Amino acid sequence: MRPRLPGRRTRPVRGEAARLERCPMSDFRLPRVSPEAEGVRSADLLAFVDALESRTRWPHSVMVVRGGSVLAEGWWEPYRRLGRHLLYSLSKSFTSTAAGLAVAEGKLSLDDPVLRFFPAERPAEVNEHLAAMRVRHLLSMSTGHTEDTLPHFARRPGDNWARTFLAVPVNRPPGTHFLYNSGATYMVSAIVQQVTGQKIVDYLRPRLWDPLGIVPPPWEECPRGINVGGWGLSLRTEDIAKFGQLYHDGGVWRGQRLLPATWVADATSKHISNGNDPNSDWAQGYGFQFWRCRHGAWRGDGAFGQLCLVMPEQETVVALTAGIDDFQGLLNVIWDTLLPALGPRRALPANPADERRLTRRLDALSLGSAPGGESCWPSSAAISRRWYTLEPNDLDLTRVSFDLDTPALLLERQGGSTVRLPFGWQGQWAEGRGIEVFGIYDGVPDEGEPGRSDTGHAIAGVAYGDGRPVSTSGGWRADGTLRLTIVLHRAPAQVHLSAKFTGDELRLERSVSGSFLGGVKEPLIGRLTEG
Repeated sequence: MRPRLPGRRTRPVRGEAARLERCPMSDFRLPRVSPEAEGVRSADLLAFVDALESRTRWPHSVMVVRGGSVLAEGWWEPYRRLGRHLLYSLSKSFTSTAAGLAVAEGKLSLDDPVLRFFPAERPAEVNEHLAAMRVRHLLSMSTGHTEDTLPHFARRPGDNWARTFLAVPVNRPPGTHFLYNSGATYMVSAIVQQVTGQKIVDYLRPRLWDPLGIVPPPWEECPRGINVGGWGLSLRTEDIAKFGQLYHDGGVWRGQRLLPATWVADATSKHISNGNDPNSDWAQGYGFQFWRCRHGAWRGDGAFGQLCLVMPEQETVVALTAGIDDFQGLLNVIWDTLLPALGPRRALPANPADERRLTRRLDALSLGSAPGGESCWPSSAAISRRWYTLEPNDLDLTRVSFDLDTPALLLERQGGSTVRLPFGWQGQWAEGRGIEVFGIYDGVPDEGEPGRSDTGHAIAGVAYGDGRPVSTSGGWRADGTLRLTIVLHRAPAQVHLSAKFTGDELRLERSVSGSFLGGVKEPLIGRLTEG
């Protein structure tokens, strides 16, 4: 019988998670040890988890690895250990890895001119800066552009993103200025596909996914079937941790060299300056799709808190998924609370009591910002299962109803179809499907879906079909407001609803966080009707 280790929680698994659980690759797990065995006090890890929850508000998962072994791991309810999570720009570090492998195999050189790979997309007029652009400039975000090329993919007609990229003016000499440019990462993906004859997600399978025991993941594609590179990859938290450990160990995994040591060192070194603020982790230099950090660390990261952080001096890797807005605040939590706990890697005396406290804390994690509140309100009977007809709105919803016995939120769309979203009371979460009625998508294709993007945006406008998995929690506030929070299982986005009932009138206020479509939205206004 396996011992219980910090953060190991047993929950029913279903759907994609059940398929991952059955896959033989699920046996390729990192070893688990007690924190004290690696020189870390369980009490200090408990303080780190407490700070992570209280200071970042929407953490989804965390895994702390030292010396190649997991010290602590946890998933905030309703997120799951085996669930994949959209990585946003953390995908870039994996695209960089594919490029590094292609270089190692002699298929590509960092000094190859970008135009060499796109003769059909070459503009009629080529200035000296575009002519001078090399593969290394794509990787180091120093292409010479003065604006991110990604928005042009959505604005310009046609499906040839490479042609669009090359048409954007290059106003500075490549290699002289840093500009975050997701379009450049797409070009790296397109080049690797050209020289290898495979999409990077397929090219990485025998070279990265299989050796690390990562089930081949979904990765969004452009209309021409090229992985978008700069975003759109979905992985499990432990997959992120394995990737970080591979880079921490100089490209070696369990005695097998997967990446050249020279590539690991080169990719994670500073190639271009991106600022001079000593207190900012966005101003310590940029490598090949990796950020340099304070404290001698480096990271791959993605919007809203997707993180693979490597701290070589402490021999530690931190993997995180989240739905936060303040990324620097998240890193500050690590520097303030975890970093001081990482002393010399010498075993400490066992502390079973503290380890049990840490395990219980990690096993009980749940999104602390769930609405909570009461499950019953004096006016519930007058509201439950009755329909409110809505004024014209941007979501094309016609009616809404609250079944407070089941409980569930019912939303009727134009045409008569109804979406039913079950919810739990008082911080409990109920699973359902149908968040698309709020114009939010998780950006993750289901099995059998092509995973194509029509816009070049990670979530906005990416619609793979209705029925994306979500969980919802609700509760009454003291002022008689019914609050609901809906979270996507596979992406950072959350929808927040506040239903205010005044006589026969309903005001349903709504906002979105953890998404590029975030912000406060126009409220839905309705009036009680029969039927």
